[in-house]
Amino acid sequence: MQDTIIIIISAIVSLLAVTYAHPMILRLARLRDFTDKPDERKLQRRPVPVLGGIAVFVGVVCGLALACVSMDIVKILPVVLMMAVLLCVGAIDDLQGISPLVRILVEIAAVLVVIYGSGVCIDDFNGLWGINEISWWIAVPLTVFAGVGIINAINMIDGINGLSSGLCIVVCLLFGFTFYHVADVTNAALAFTVAFSLMPFFVHNVFGYKSRMFIGDAGTMMLGILITWFMIEYIGVFGIEHNLPNGLCVIANSISILIVPVFDTIRVMTSRILKGRSPFSADKTHLHHAFIGCGFSHVVTSVSEILLSAVVYLIGYTAYWLDASTDVQLYVVVVAGIIFVWGPYFILTKLAKKRGFKYFALQSHYERKGWWLKFEHWLDRKEM
Repeated sequence: MQDTIIIIISAIVSLLAVTYAHPMILRLARLRDFTDKPDERKLQRRPVPVLGGIAVFVGVVCGLALACVSMDIVKILPVVLMMAVLLCVGAIDDLQGISPLVRILVEIAAVLVVIYGSGVCIDDFNGLWGINEISWWIAVPLTVFAGVGIINAINMIDGINGLSSGLCIVVCLLFGFTFYHVADVTNAALAFTVAFSLMPFFVHNVFGYKSRMFIGDAGTMMLGILITWFMIEYIGVFGIEHNLPNGLCVIANSISILIVPVFDTIRVMTSRILKGRSPFSADKTHLHHAFIGCGFSHVVTSVSEILLSAVVYLIGYTAYWLDASTDVQLYVVVVAGIIFVWGPYFILTKLAKKRGFKYFALQSHYERKGWWLKFEHWLDRKEM
């Protein structure tokens, strides 16, 4: 009971800390012109402050400082330190840009620090394809590959208001409840603290206008290494201790949680490579671009993609409830990902050419009307 109370209080403290820090960091970003400028590949029409990741990290630190009395702080110290490092590297990328090669090398180093600092990696397939424990000579490169992939997947979906932060809130809450269920207080506190730290930012990002701030590469890289840690713990520890050969396939379940960013990134990068371009080059071929191209609002686009993730997650869990083997659960999630992530992209790119559908999509724009406008003015009151 004491641990539960501390987790709840630390989550609330993190939320209040971000609520308090957000306007100060916003004013600093404007004063120093730390903004994301519009260009041909971006969707905003005006410069927007880009230090949202720092506001979120402030909340995480405040929440963890309170929760540390019930946590094994040494256990999560490597990931918290790497969150800070990637926050700084991402901020540099936001403000002056760094090369994709440097980014990748930093991300690889960060994942390696998390692996060797914690002594945990994805070294057990939990019976998937008849494979259980694997050598660290294979497990470490596999974990690094997965971690770098997750970091870049989270970064690449950060193109519209509320998508990356909203999806990460859902992911952190899912991991939080999972870790809490098995009495892993440390990871549960970390997950809930991050989720609640994101909530004030999410509200301003979606509903605010003058108070809107982007989370930036600083925020997405920070969240990417955090989610990588949760995946390592979930597959490498939770799976071994709590999964039976014919039970939940933790690998399939992990993929389903992040199905939209992972599958969208796979499609986009593959398409760029086939066209002879760098997989890290910028374009407008993500799923959220297809939604926006049809005329849907940012909010409807973000909610739709989060719901698509939820649908695939539930499909994967249904396979588990029906006693499907771990192999079948993975195949079900992959097929569901193809249908619900790749399918909508190709359908929407076709529908974008239909005038009737575009008129329908434009009806989803509720911003700056009625209650939305009143709430926006209330959020922006300190900036007026």
